[in-house]
Amino acid sequence: MDKPITILVAEDDSDISRLLCSIIRKSGYLPQPAFSGTEALLYLEQREWSMVLLDLMLPGMPGEELLKWIRLRGGMPVIIISAKGEQQTKVSALRGGADDFITKPFDIEEVSARIDSHLRRLTQITPPAVTRILEHNGLVLDCDSMVVTAEGTEAALTAREYDILKLLLSEPQKVFTKANLYESVWEEPYYGDDNTVNVHMSNLRSKLSKAAPGSEYIETVWGMGYRLKT
Repeated sequence: MDKPITILVAEDDSDISRLLCSIIRKSGYLPQPAFSGTEALLYLEQREWSMVLLDLMLPGMPGEELLKWIRLRGGMPVIIISAKGEQQTKVSALRGGADDFITKPFDIEEVSARIDSHLRRLTQITPPAVTRILEHNGLVLDCDSMVVTAEGTEAALTAREYDILKLLLSEPQKVFTKANLYESVWEEPYYGDDNTVNVHMSNLRSKLSKAAPGSEYIETVWGMGYRLKT
């Protein structure tokens, strides 16, 4: 069994913490909230973590001090998520050992994509024993590295776009309705909001087309939904 990916969320605002934990869960990872620097330190001392999302303005122990502690003892990715968006703050955090810096208020898709990106780099450092590949007509999706290529050219997808494509590739002959896609990818009930699926599908198609000009991988089955082009 693969070791689960666990992410420590050091954030004192309960609403933001809840949102970040939701993003992490929807990506298939396990979040652990910590509402102060001292609480986060206790979790860090107890076990290893795959990643840390770190606010700078934490009670008990400031995020900057926690970052120093982490960098002296481990190599896990650390993404700063902070309202302190001044250029010097970002530069200091990155030079202090942070792998990324996201300024509040943040975009949910961007946070999800950046988490996936850093975890992907981590898995590339330690290659998995078994590579799981989904392929169809020149389209290749590596489930372990989370890299997608079209005719050999990598397509930079968001987490949602990746999940949509993975679902389509899992059953290339199946026609997926918008309800199928929404409930599988967003893991929420579908109430007929076509726009969300339409926008993500349009962006996905555009990125695949940019990677492989002249190729078309996804077709619309009118009145039904979407499937991979045969």
